[in-house]
Amino acid sequence: MLVVLVFMLLPVVLHARIRTGAERTELYYPLLKGKNIGVVANQASVVDGSSIVDILVRQGFHVVRIFSPEHGFRISGEAGQIIGNSVDSATGIPVVSLYGSKKKPAPEDMQSLDLVLFDIQDVGVRFYTYISTLSYVMEACAAADIPMILLDRPNPNGYYVDGPVLEKQFSSFVGMHPVPVVYGMTIGEYARMVNGEGWLKNRMKCDLRVIQLENYTGGSRCVLTEKPSPNLPCPEAVSLYPSLCFFEGTPVSVGRGTAFPFQVYGHPELSYGTFSFTPESITGASGHPPQEGKICHGEDLRKYYQENPGEAGRITLKWLIKAFHGWNGKTAFFTDYFNKLAGNATLQKQIIEGKSETEIRQSWKPAIGKFKKIRKKYLLY
Repeated sequence: MLVVLVFMLLPVVLHARIRTGAERTELYYPLLKGKNIGVVANQASVVDGSSIVDILVRQGFHVVRIFSPEHGFRISGEAGQIIGNSVDSATGIPVVSLYGSKKKPAPEDMQSLDLVLFDIQDVGVRFYTYISTLSYVMEACAAADIPMILLDRPNPNGYYVDGPVLEKQFSSFVGMHPVPVVYGMTIGEYARMVNGEGWLKNRMKCDLRVIQLENYTGGSRCVLTEKPSPNLPCPEAVSLYPSLCFFEGTPVSVGRGTAFPFQVYGHPELSYGTFSFTPESITGASGHPPQEGKICHGEDLRKYYQENPGEAGRITLKWLIKAFHGWNGKTAFFTDYFNKLAGNATLQKQIIEGKSETEIRQSWKPAIGKFKKIRKKYLLY
C-alpha cells in the first residue's frame, strides 16, 4: 500500500514516503522461510496494488491458511454481514472467517501453523473491529504457542487521543479494552499495549514481533490510498468516523447506502438542515441501510474540515447533540447499542441532561490522562 504523508487540510509539507511494515521485506522474509504461515489480511492488505498473500505465494512462501476479519478477505462485505469460510479462488488457500460463526480462531485453525502474519490497515478508532480481531488472534496464538509477526501500518487518526475511555462492563466486539475512542497508536503499538498490559484472556502473552514503519512519526497525518473498509471510502470519511459513528447507536443515518458514507448525517424526522439524501441498498457496502428509501434531512459534512481546519484532531459532539435536541420524541433516540459504542452509560446521560459539548469533553480528561501514561510505554514512533 502506498501511503502518502501530508499535513491534511494545511499546506502540504514534503516528507519522505512512509514504508509500511509489509514493504520492509528484508526484516521479515528471513523469518518466514520454511514455515507454515497463517495470514490475517483483507482487501487493503496490499503493497503496490498486490495482496500480501499473492506476494508471499509468488515468493515461494508456504501460506496454508488465510484469516479474514469483518468485510472479508478479497471481497468487500457490508458492515456486520456474517461471512462464512471459503477457499480463495486466486490461490486455492482456505479462508477462515473471523466474522461469521466465530470471531476467534479455533484450536483446529491453528494446527499445522508455525507462525501467524498479521497485516491489517486500522484507522485508530476503538469501535473499528479490526483491533478486536487482533486481540482474539493474539489470544489464539498465545494459547497455541505460535508467534505472531505484525506488519505495521500508519494510523490516519494517530495524531491525537480523544473520547471517553471504555469501562470494563461495556466491553464488546466494538470495544474490548479500556482505551479512548481515538487512542493515537498504530496497530502495532496497540498490539504491544494489549500484550504488555495483560489484556488478553487469562493475562496470556503473545510471542509478538512488530515490523515497524519507516519514515513515520506519531504526529504524522497521513492519507490512505486504499480504503480500509467499504464505508470509509475517502480521507474525509476516515476523519469524520470517530465523531459520526456514535449515530450508529441511534436511528439517524450516517449516509450508508449513498456515495458519501460517514460524511453526512440525517433522518426523515429531523426538521433542520437544507441538505437531504436517500439511502439505497448498495451491493458490497450497504445492503438495506438504515432509513433505506426515505428522504433524510440533516447536514453535509464533506467539506467540514476544509472549512474548519482548526476542528481536526478532536471528536466533535455538536452534531449528535443537535440531532438529539431536534428529535421529535415519538420514538427513542438512543438504542442499546449506543452505550457499547460510547463504552459507558455516561455519555447518553450527559446528552439527555443537556450538558454542553465543553462540559462533556472536560469529563473525559482524567481518564485520558491516565491512559496516555499507559500508552507512552508502548509507542514506537
